[in-house]
Amino acid sequence: MAQSFQRKLAIAEPAPPGEGPDFELIELLFFAYRDFVGEPDRLLEKHGFGRAHHRVLHFVNRNEGLTVAELLEILEITKQSLARVLKDLVSGEFIEQRAGTEDRRQRRLYLTERGKALAEALVRMQGRRIARAIAKADPAARPVIARFLAELIDPERPLPASPDKA
Repeated sequence: MAQSFQRKLAIAEPAPPGEGPDFELIELLFFAYRDFVGEPDRLLEKHGFGRAHHRVLHFVNRNEGLTVAELLEILEITKQSLARVLKDLVSGEFIEQRAGTEDRRQRRLYLTERGKALAEALVRMQGRRIARAIAKADPAARPVIARFLAELIDPERPLPASPDKA
């Protein structure tokens, strides 16, 4: 059954504009997301981690010294959810928390060497997949792809400013 579905998907025609949902793109997004996170999921599973851990590692890797409050804003999750994930990452020595230099009540997050190695392994997996897809699409199409993905984000939920740019 899966093979016949794959064939059907491969020959699906896009919906004409204004004539209902574009099932082809919707399904391609489902499958692209499944595979985009699948390989990292398997690596995270070896550490007993899931996608929430992945997101925390990613954003702390991209923003060393990020505060817990800033991370809560980026991820839009509850303090309780983040506390559970941070507990796992801190006890596993992937992240360390340090008091802020100006405000000692702030908790700033930093990757340990172990955390950096895992975050970089995860981003390499996803980076290879993206690079391969863009190379096959046409490297000149990258700005269009980035714009398309950005347009999928609700305009009422703008991306938080990077802490280093705020």
